[in-house]
Amino acid sequence: MDFDLLQISALLVLGYIAGVINTLAGGGSNLTLPALMVLGMPADIANATNRVGIFLQTLWGTKAFHSHGELPLYDIKGIFIPLSIGGVIGALAASYAPVTYLKPVLLITMISMSLIILLKPSVVLPEPGTVPRRVSQTPSSWIMLFVSGLYGSFVQAGVGFVLIIALAGSLRYDLVKSNALKLLCTLGFTSIALVIFIARDQVAWIPGLILASTMMIGAHHGVKFAIKASAESLKWFLFIMTLCGSAAAFYF
Repeated sequence: MDFDLLQISALLVLGYIAGVINTLAGGGSNLTLPALMVLGMPADIANATNRVGIFLQTLWGTKAFHSHGELPLYDIKGIFIPLSIGGVIGALAASYAPVTYLKPVLLITMISMSLIILLKPSVVLPEPGTVPRRVSQTPSSWIMLFVSGLYGSFVQAGVGFVLIIALAGSLRYDLVKSNALKLLCTLGFTSIALVIFIARDQVAWIPGLILASTMMIGAHHGVKFAIKASAESLKWFLFIMTLCGSAAAFYF
């Protein structure tokens, strides 16, 4: 597959924007997936190729959050068990099944998230000093994390919103730590999915690495903003991104 300068430039710009959005909220794949398909990739190849950028972006962002002391790891085993089970099932399904029928699920998820943030912001914005819960103490979080891994491995787009509902809404992490854990969770199920996609030769490496190069830069800047921004600013950024993500999912 050959690419001209305009196409490469578009991938680089969209990769950076997606890296920032994915780090602070979610929905960046609503930009990158259509861009890859516009280049002529079938949906399954675009879905697999997009994971190269997601993997490197989340690896970079997770490391940055950890270096700032914002990545809580004391319950990571409890978080990763349901997430990984869902991730394996979702990746296998994505490798063999079309993703088009998940569009209604994506729309419902993001519109619901927008309404929750607007009408009941305390769900994703715990009071300062709130002690996060463990997965073992919160059965609903196990289900939500399993669904997050399943959905994220299957289609990726919008999974950040699902994870924030689980991490901030159910487990009561603040938005900064929720974003940090969200990246680590995404890194986990993306690793599983990428191994399966590579084994089935579904990854187009050149466009994947082009996207990844600026997605990592976007993640770096996104972490810096997340550390400095107020919780209220992060809440409104998340709200705006859910609306934009809903519009993008509806259009594509």
